[in-house]
Amino acid sequence: MRIARFSIDGTVGFGVVEGDRSATAPADADDLVLDIIKGHPFGDFTTTGRKVPLGKVRLLPPVLPSKVVAIGRNYAEHAAELGNEVPERPIAFFKPSTSVIGPGDPITYPAFSTEVHHEAELAVVIGRMCREVPPERVPDVILGYTCANDITARDVQKAEKQWARAKGFDGSCPLGPWIETALDPADLAITCTVNGELRQAGRTAEMIHSISDLIVHITEAMTLLPGDVLLTGTPAGVGPVTAGDEVAVSIEGIGTLTNQVVSRS
Repeated sequence: MRIARFSIDGTVGFGVVEGDRSATAPADADDLVLDIIKGHPFGDFTTTGRKVPLGKVRLLPPVLPSKVVAIGRNYAEHAAELGNEVPERPIAFFKPSTSVIGPGDPITYPAFSTEVHHEAELAVVIGRMCREVPPERVPDVILGYTCANDITARDVQKAEKQWARAKGFDGSCPLGPWIETALDPADLAITCTVNGELRQAGRTAEMIHSISDLIVHITEAMTLLPGDVLLTGTPAGVGPVTAGDEVAVSIEGIGTLTNQVVSRS
């Protein structure tokens, strides 16, 4: 099931995306419709039966998380390309809720950086409040999966050591286009293109720490709430983007998240 969050006529809601499963992005979705959900999708829900063409709505970030917990250096080749060792334990950091934008929203180049990079990632959307989750219960706390782009001010990351500004600035966490709930994330193709040129190509099977291990590790320390997001790391091939570039993250079984980089006016 694909679940999207949308806005129409000033109203924000969730809907189940119905139609051609081969359509991977809103731009390809002429025959897709949204069956509007009563309330929200966190827990048992029903749909209203009121259906709206996807082209008539604005797709929003699929969730507004209280926090985004991201994992660094979770692909060995990516760690190596930046001159880092593979960590024995997951390296976690936060991106604030204000960093989140949706499909088609602009990535505004931060004024304090001259080297901004794309990082294509599989994002896990949490479906229920959870803490100290044992491995066998991990599937129970996951609502589904979406595409993410961990936009990073690389020069700032290197200069400041702490990653709060480098990875937490406004617009640095594009998510979308929707949540896929019926998916095995163990071995999915993940790519990133810039202006149609392939930059990153990997598979989730290359992760050092599995999604299950990451959720167990994180919930040892903190409570995750419905709608919180886990970014699982990026494969090799990260690189710079500049104003005017179109960046597209595609993940097998989910779809494509596209955003354009713009300069700050």
